[in-house]
Amino acid sequence: MASLSVSLNRLQLKNPILVASGTFGYAREMEGIVDCARLGGILPKTITAEPREGNAPWRTVEVSAGLLNSIGLDNDGVDAFIAHHLPYLSQVETAIIVSVAGRTEAEYVALSQRIGECQGVAAVELNLSCPNVSGGVDFGTDAEACRRVVAAARAACPVPILAKLTPNVTRITEVAAAAADGGADAVCLINTLLGMAVDWRQQRPLLGNVMGGLSGPAIKPVALRCVHQVRCATDVPIIGIGGIATIDDVMEFLVAGASAVQIGTANYYDPQVSTRLIDQLPGALAELRADSVEQVVGSLQLPR
Repeated sequence: MASLSVSLNRLQLKNPILVASGTFGYAREMEGIVDCARLGGILPKTITAEPREGNAPWRTVEVSAGLLNSIGLDNDGVDAFIAHHLPYLSQVETAIIVSVAGRTEAEYVALSQRIGECQGVAAVELNLSCPNVSGGVDFGTDAEACRRVVAAARAACPVPILAKLTPNVTRITEVAAAAADGGADAVCLINTLLGMAVDWRQQRPLLGNVMGGLSGPAIKPVALRCVHQVRCATDVPIIGIGGIATIDDVMEFLVAGASAVQIGTANYYDPQVSTRLIDQLPGALAELRADSVEQVVGSLQLPR
């Protein structure tokens, strides 16, 4: 049997299949459907310093080959997360990676430090790339700002730091390199692409916030491109995100350079997709005559 474990600098995972923040609730909602302990890791929905009501409806709209969402980081805040959600999550026998978002560098640092000191947290993901809130992508579009916030969070937080980056930039390699320079244990590529939907008969946007983040199969080619470019430009481990729903999708991301993947939109219509992918992974590795996941990461053969 091939080894499914992967290493992302200080973060060790038993397999490369994780569930993405915002698509799996706080895991408790899924316990009757999914054997969460089998997952490589769980990312609960992003938390902020104070409770957030999120954006006005509509918040989600189905579009061709994907989903537009404009949730606006709706959450109960860090105090409620630690008091009510983390005790349950810490009992799940897998890596719990907590996604945090701040309006300022100081908020990111304070959240990272506080969450990182909690029992049962394996890593902190800095959500530097939410397109649905004011200032949500500021730290993910400016390389130097990204480096500073990652470095400050790394210095304050005792657990591994992941940086989730936006594709809504001209050169994602520069931002990823800055995150690596700041000490990120891995970068997560990609968050959603900015988009919108229009009701032409009513002559109005469908989303209450006008624009939102596009996820699902439509963005997979963009995500693969970003993973490949960052893999070629840096040595930082990568977690691939974007339109992953089948074992072929998983293997494409691994071969392109990702060490692990996060399953997002697919959780909505197929909640058991992640554990099925774990079951299928050994067979896919056997097709490549690989003894481990790490053996195929970044094995893409480019034309000469």
